[in-house]
Amino acid sequence: MSTAQAVKIGIAEMEVVVAPNVIRTCGLGSCVGVVIYDAGKAVAGMAHVMLPHSSMARGGVINAAKYADTAVEALAQLVMAAGGRKGMLKAKMAGGAQMFSFSTAGGDVMGIGARNVEEVKKQLERLHIPVVAEDVGGRNGRTIEFNPQTGVLSIRTATQEIKEI
Repeated sequence: MSTAQAVKIGIAEMEVVVAPNVIRTCGLGSCVGVVIYDAGKAVAGMAHVMLPHSSMARGGVINAAKYADTAVEALAQLVMAAGGRKGMLKAKMAGGAQMFSFSTAGGDVMGIGARNVEEVKKQLERLHIPVVAEDVGGRNGRTIEFNPQTGVLSIRTATQEIKEI
């Protein structure tokens, strides 16, 4: 009998799991699901990033998981605290769709999805964590699940078959 659990995270949340547990988030539209993992230690963390910059925060207390500029580093620290090794960390990401069209003659006005993807990549590069696979952009929402034992990120959308990266 397996004691593995699927740990679910919601919008603007982050969590870390160790194999055999897996980690999942639903409802990625313009949000980005970023996974940082150490395959050798079978440990992984996932953040459901909602907005690109913490400068968009209203109020005094910032939820680090909500913003790309704060979530990536906080997630990397959580993964290392759970046994991940700094030089062995890799990342996978999905989401960043443009779910709604507010376009004008010039195109996308808001572009939150693209800005989320750009900021997550910027922060990963700053921390020297390579992005080894991604499924970003488009117009479809995604549900993702990462298995730290296999290093596979499964991506489910309403209109496509399950994709594994």
